Amino acid sequence: MTATPEATTRVGFAGLGTMGAPMAANLARAGFALRVWNRTPGRDAPALALGAQRAEDPRALGEASDVVVLCLTDAPQVEEVLFDRGLVEGLRAGALVVDCSTTSPLAAQRIAAALVERGVGFVDAPVTGGSEGAEKGTLTILAGGAPDDLARVAPVLAALGTRVHHLGPVGAGQWAKAVNQVVLAGTYLAVAEGVTLALKAGLDATAVVSAIAGGAAGSWVLENRSARMIDDDYPLGFKIELHRKDLGIALELARAVGAVLPVTALAATLEDGLIASGHAQEDNSALARSIRRLSGL
Repeated sequence: MTATPEATTRVGFAGLGTMGAPMAANLARAGFALRVWNRTPGRDAPALALGAQRAEDPRALGEASDVVVLCLTDAPQVEEVLFDRGLVEGLRAGALVVDCSTTSPLAAQRIAAALVERGVGFVDAPVTGGSEGAEKGTLTILAGGAPDDLARVAPVLAALGTRVHHLGPVGAGQWAKAVNQVVLAGTYLAVAEGVTLALKAGLDATAVVSAIAGGAAGSWVLENRSARMIDDDYPLGFKIELHRKDLGIALELARAVGAVLPVTALAATLEDGLIASGHAQEDNSALARSIRRLSGL
C-alpha cells in the first residue's frame, strides 16, 4: 500500500493565535506528523491533545519539518521567527515554507528570495474565512508561488481550507488578500450602517437582516456579524487592530499603483478611533460601534 502524504510529510506550525491554533489542530486531525511552536506558552494544548509534538524553539521546528506553516502577525514577526530565531537554520535544502500570515507582497518576495538562497521554497498563502473557517477547516486560501511548490503542499493546504486558489508567483496571494480586506472593510461598514438605520427606524433589526439576507444584500458579514452589531457586543473573531494593520497594507499598495480607496480610508480612520478608545482587541465588526455612536445609539 502506498503511504499517504499525511503519513510521510513532516509538518511544522508556528503561530498559534486565534487563527493558527485551530489550523494546527486540523493538520493534526488530518494525520500529519505535526510539531508546533508558539512564542507564548500554553497555546499549543489543543494540537498536543490531538497528537502533535512541541518544538522547543524555531530551529528545532525546522529540523523536524519538511513543510513549515507560519501564521504570524506581520512580516517583521515572520522574518524574526525565520531568520533571527533560527527556524531557517534548521531547514534542510528542499524544504518548503508556507506563510499564512497577512503581509505585503514585497515582504513575501523579499522573504522568498532569502529562502531560495538556502535552497528552501516559499509559498505565500494568506487565508480568509474568519475564526469559524479556521476551526471548521473551510478557509479560502489565496496562494502565490511556483506551481511545483503549490502541488507539493496541496495536501497540507487541503487540511486547512476547502478552496485553494493559485493566483500567480510569490506575492500574488498577498495582493489578493489586500483586495479581500478592502472588500471586507466596505462590507462591514455597509452592514453597520444598515443595522443602524433599522434600529433608528424602530424596526426589528434581526427580522430585517433575515429578510434581506436572501437577496442582493446577502454576504458573509451580514450572515455572521450582523447579530453582533445589533447587540452592540463584539466577541473576538478577528482583532480590529489586525484588520487595521491589513488596511494599512492595502492603502500602501493602493498608493503605489495609483488606486483611490475612499471607503477603505474611512474604515481605517474609524478603526484608528476605536483602537485609541480601547477596542483594539474586539472583533473588527466593532466598526459598528462608530456608526452607532455617530447615530446616537
